[in-house]
Amino acid sequence: MNIKEIAQLAGVSASTVSKIVNQKDESISSETRERVLKIVREYNYTPYAAATASPAKTWILGILLRSSVSLDSTLDGIIQTAQQNGYSALVYNSYSDMEQELKNITSLCKNNVDGIIWEPVSKESLSRTSHFQDMNIPLMTIGPNGGDNSHMIPYEEAAYRITQELISRKHRSIACILKEGRRTSAFLNGYKKCLFDNHMKLDKDLIFYDLDESLIHKVNTHSISGIISSHYRKSLEFYQLMNTLSYRIPEDISLISLKNDTMENLAFPNISEISTYTMLNADFGSYLCNKIITEIEKRTDKPHSFVQDFHLDNEITVSFPFNLNVPKITVVGSINIDTYLNVPQLPHSGKTVSSSTSFVYPGGKGINQSIGAAKLGHRVTLIGNVGSDIDSASVYNALKEYGVESFGVKRCNQEKTGQAFIFVESSGHSMISILSGANNILTPEDIRKRKRFFKNTGYCLIQSEIPLDTVAEACRIAHECGAKTILKPSVCGFIPSEVLSGVDILVPNEEELNEICPAQSTLQEKTGALLEYGIETIIVTLGENGCYVRTADLEKHFPAVPFPSVDNTGASDAFISALAAYLLYGYSLEEAVRIATYAAGFCISREGVVPSLIDKRSLETYIIQKEKSLIKERKSSYR
Repeated sequence: MNIKEIAQLAGVSASTVSKIVNQKDESISSETRERVLKIVREYNYTPYAAATASPAKTWILGILLRSSVSLDSTLDGIIQTAQQNGYSALVYNSYSDMEQELKNITSLCKNNVDGIIWEPVSKESLSRTSHFQDMNIPLMTIGPNGGDNSHMIPYEEAAYRITQELISRKHRSIACILKEGRRTSAFLNGYKKCLFDNHMKLDKDLIFYDLDESLIHKVNTHSISGIISSHYRKSLEFYQLMNTLSYRIPEDISLISLKNDTMENLAFPNISEISTYTMLNADFGSYLCNKIITEIEKRTDKPHSFVQDFHLDNEITVSFPFNLNVPKITVVGSINIDTYLNVPQLPHSGKTVSSSTSFVYPGGKGINQSIGAAKLGHRVTLIGNVGSDIDSASVYNALKEYGVESFGVKRCNQEKTGQAFIFVESSGHSMISILSGANNILTPEDIRKRKRFFKNTGYCLIQSEIPLDTVAEACRIAHECGAKTILKPSVCGFIPSEVLSGVDILVPNEEELNEICPAQSTLQEKTGALLEYGIETIIVTLGENGCYVRTADLEKHFPAVPFPSVDNTGASDAFISALAAYLLYGYSLEEAVRIATYAAGFCISREGVVPSLIDKRSLETYIIQKEKSLIKERKSSYR
């Protein structure tokens, strides 16, 4: 602030101001003197001679904010870091007033601060940077009005990420609730950008600043399935509104909000928590302070750019769209990379065989059954472990290709993804050798931690190529979530009673049945013994002889559907995924078993498991055609 600017504000000449500040004002009226001195005090005017004197280092940082709540806990981070470095902080608030901002600027200059962190009131405020430049005070701007080099809390990225959270859960109608403030523009930009990157059209009618009738109408008509909110308090108000209208979150609509790192404990009736991203504002403040101190002290070790690791604090209020909240299939089991080797005959002791061809596919019973069920039209979640190797990428890509949700699949450091080596002879019979890898460290605790992925499950498919105590825990969690369990007892031999008691449907082959029930002789005796454990249904697969079904009220043999046998490796997985799929569609047990035999037959007629799993439309079309053909054959035999 110079003498001409003071004179202009006071409505007097520069010489009049000079006389007053230098106490040579005998000829000037007391009214004019007081008016000029008031402006001098407010704008901290310093005569040129005093202003040009070289000030000593003060160890004071100036912090100029545009409003009292403009930086939340960022200010705490600045002050704490300043004090740790031997600086004190001089904090000013402009209250979004341009005139007050100028007064604050002149005061900071008068106090000879060593550096300034400034949040400008508006873009026009930047014209005042000359005040700091004239005194060689290092300056850092923050916020949306700070110019090209301004430092910003990453609200845009946060909005992008939480929008993506909903899109990844298959939401396509996502509304945005905003509150006017410094984060509003950045948050809205992140929302728009995420929609654009996902090829989703922006609907301006889905952007709300008020919880009004228009928003309620959108919820009532199911025009939106998910909401993101820029402010936690606003999201709490929306939650309370939905409670009042008897809507359930997240069953009817999902909700994700931003939350500050020192958010006050807001208590609303009947609300526990909301799914949130927590903004690390204090960390941002610490970064800003370190950066300005580095410039003040001309350090060479400049701090890196501020980066925040975003993640959902919880998933309490986020789910799939209401129309997808029908019961799903959850699969808990092995995840492998399958290497197929075609051989003239299966190897045995003392015999070397050579292979002319080989194929590599993602596999394991967990992968096979989850993809099988997904191809038959169901929403499927897979729970299991993969390694930190390159094979894990192939697994995730395969799950994405077939629409299987991989939230429950965890990469395990220092572990390899499971491997299976499958020898297939010309008759279609196969032999499998497995390296368990990460499958072997899937623990009961892992299952308990991933309990949220069992939510809304109709059937849980489990295989024993993972530890048996983990199988038992998966059965317990599935039952806690109201799901039926289907167990394929492979690679395990004897199964403890505590595992069997948690199974609703058991699907062994003859060899597996003999290992589970070695004391009984006949098929009827063995399955009868299993019924005593509380298992509702036992289905024994018999290869080309079909399958045998036993319940408390049913004992029936189902013939196999004739298909040419090329590779029988995945027959049981195709059978189980189809069985669960059609039971979930509401078919009776007998109807579901009959359809499953077709799926298994189709699978053995092709090479590799995943490529041979049939989709719903093809399966149902084939069954109709096949049964029409059988009816014609029967009619012709009667003639």
